[in-house]
Amino acid sequence: MKRPTQARAFAPASIGNVAVGFDMLGHSVQGPGDIATVRLTKDRLVRITAIRGVVADLPNDARENTAGRALIGLAKLRKGVGFEIELDKGIPLGSGMGGSAASAVAALVAANALLDDPVSLETLYDLAIDGESAASGSRHGDNVAPMLLGGLVIAPASGTPVRVPVPGNLYCTLVHPHFVLETRKARAALKGAYELHDFVVQSEGLALLLAGCWAKDFELIRRGFRDVLVEPRRAGLIPGFGRVKEAALDAGALGASISGGGPSVFAWFDSKPKAQAAGAAMAEAFRSVKLGADVLVSKVAGPGARVLGR
Repeated sequence: MKRPTQARAFAPASIGNVAVGFDMLGHSVQGPGDIATVRLTKDRLVRITAIRGVVADLPNDARENTAGRALIGLAKLRKGVGFEIELDKGIPLGSGMGGSAASAVAALVAANALLDDPVSLETLYDLAIDGESAASGSRHGDNVAPMLLGGLVIAPASGTPVRVPVPGNLYCTLVHPHFVLETRKARAALKGAYELHDFVVQSEGLALLLAGCWAKDFELIRRGFRDVLVEPRRAGLIPGFGRVKEAALDAGALGASISGGGPSVFAWFDSKPKAQAAGAAMAEAFRSVKLGADVLVSKVAGPGARVLGR
């Protein structure tokens, strides 16, 4: 049977950092995502032919586009092939929902489905990090790893990502205010010295949260869910952040923090009804500072990227 020359793939939104795991922990979210349509060519070039959806003013130069850069790397590994890419953006950029990473992941998953000799998950992960760096200016896998695998994932600097089992009734509420916070600006806020004690506290939180997920112990998750390193430096970039976080905690959240680089705010809950009720309260807190907001409720064990058709 003749191998197909075109494939479409979807990559979901994600929450990077998850409060305690800066640049190395993330989880996927059910709902919005990016779709990439990739065609196999024989001219060894990578071209972006269309960008549509909630964001259209992105670089058409493949080297400067996250999807394009990721496929340039794949083309180097599988010599003799090229790719044409169409992107349908479903995730706003500057939202803290992994919009830059999703394009790279969707494009790679679609392109890999067209190859006679597909690359490994570890290679896809590395290529996706390269692609995402076109937008963020740095290499980190906390968005691309959960998009590739689904659910809560440890994203190492190198090697294969590791999916973390979580309780089946662990839910996330993600509230996206109608406000753009560029990733590079959010990262710039983190410059400066940190106290060693804060690293110890943060490491303890990460250990407790991961242990709680593996043990399905909500109290351990609650004890670990805090960010003493990143959140204090970024909170001032998000209007109303303190009110939104307080609304989540008052509604029974295990913890709440900034999603990725912001401005979206997320919280974890031990039931879907609590997560749904909290979403309304968190959105109202944003409205109190004159910001509209969209609410998503998803299992923390969210979906991974998938091929939609060939």
